[in-house]
Amino acid sequence: MTSSLMATLIVMPALNEEESVAAVVAEVFSKLPEVSVLVVDDGSTDQTVARARAAGATVISLPFNLGVGGAMRAGFKYALSHGFENVVQVDSDGQHDPSGVPQLVEALTTADLVLGARFAGEGDYSVNGPRRWAMIVLAGIISSLAGTTLTDTTSGFRATGPRAVRLFAEHYPAEYLGDTIESLVIAARAGCTIRQLPVSMRPRAGGVPSHNPFKAAGYLGRAAMALLIAVMRPRVPLVTGSSAS
Repeated sequence: MTSSLMATLIVMPALNEEESVAAVVAEVFSKLPEVSVLVVDDGSTDQTVARARAAGATVISLPFNLGVGGAMRAGFKYALSHGFENVVQVDSDGQHDPSGVPQLVEALTTADLVLGARFAGEGDYSVNGPRRWAMIVLAGIISSLAGTTLTDTTSGFRATGPRAVRLFAEHYPAEYLGDTIESLVIAARAGCTIRQLPVSMRPRAGGVPSHNPFKAAGYLGRAAMALLIAVMRPRVPLVTGSSAS
């Protein structure tokens, strides 16, 4: 496992996360000293960059805000050009526990993409109302496409192996929900093996939540549109080469 973690890049998209990013980077290094950490600054206007660097992370800054998908594509490109085999997305707001990373990376021995699932029997994370309904419908549809049971298709806590890293470096979607829903559709249709493992989520350590609860009703329509766009786009072939690590 140590060698796998040494070949793993933790990618943390960050937009105005000065309150939490340094602590999250420090926790990753404390719990996973073998890994490398890349913070992708997605157009922050606060002290996110300075605090991430001070905590020991490598930082690249996008010229303007591209969203999580654009930040992650930059992270995949960085991983590919710097010789990393695996990429694990960890949110810079502190919700993802780095202790779960080794299990996700270990699961890459039999999969190309491993999701940390919030609704798979661990922790007490819950979502209600239209957003929860959308998650259930999305999980059912994407499970069918992927040929496996997935309960949390919008989870951002995920590990990506070599074949999927190459795929996502060129084709990771930047649209709203593309980084979660559409990326899974792209991976499934390209022939990637997708798995999930149960994880616990924590409260945000700082910053502003990305989803306004008063706009939750609109989530259902946006999620359906994201899925429709993903299915309508041409299938992307998986790059030939080594199999899942």
